[in-house]
Amino acid sequence: MRIKFSAAPSYFWLNSWVLANIIELATQRFCDRYVDYKLDPGHRLYDQMTQAARSIRANIAEGSGRHETSLETEMRLTDVARASCHELMGDFINFMMRRSLTAWSTNDQRFQYVINLQLEKPVYGPDFIAEAMNHISTQFARFDCLLNNGSAGDAVNCLVVMCIKINSMLTNMLVAQLRDFKQQGGFAENLTQTRLDARKEQATADTAPQCPQCGKPMLKRIIQRGSRQGQQFWGCSGYPNCNGSREI
Repeated sequence: MRIKFSAAPSYFWLNSWVLANIIELATQRFCDRYVDYKLDPGHRLYDQMTQAARSIRANIAEGSGRHETSLETEMRLTDVARASCHELMGDFINFMMRRSLTAWSTNDQRFQYVINLQLEKPVYGPDFIAEAMNHISTQFARFDCLLNNGSAGDAVNCLVVMCIKINSMLTNMLVAQLRDFKQQGGFAENLTQTRLDARKEQATADTAPQCPQCGKPMLKRIIQRGSRQGQQFWGCSGYPNCNGSREI
């Protein structure tokens, strides 16, 4: 059987996902070089920093993957990615303070270079996995002058600015997702509405009685509490706007 390859996942095209991969790789290399035994004797800081970096990338991908089915879940995962970004940035700031390193001013040319650097647009074909890896590596190389070829101060400052940059991206994503959620509703809400619409259609097909208050078709419902719990009754399909009922 011949397997057909689908197109690249939607999140492969996101600059936030590409930058998250760069931050993850840069964090791993930074920890390999500078988070040594003296700084982190229990190796916990190393694990926490690399896991926080992974969380940014992983939650962007997972959230984007849920876009078609649950906007609410997508927003939650984007917010988790943003929280992980703040956690990671805090660790980098702590590193600078422990090493008595100076943070870049926003007017510093290096700060401006990182914050304003625009990632190139990817091009994906059938070999999108290899092409994505190559694209991430190419974009990573644009930060090499600070991440790999500079001092520890250059590397940690560069990573802090990258965290600021991706946090802004994630905040903008959340704003757009919230706007879509308000317009389209969430997955659970749409499922409930679809179910109610189907029940209304079924009620009309079964010639259910009309509501004595508003005239809409009624639905069979079950009493949830009290001495008659479990018994059925006719309830208005317009509930909660109308609470008309009939005995069965």
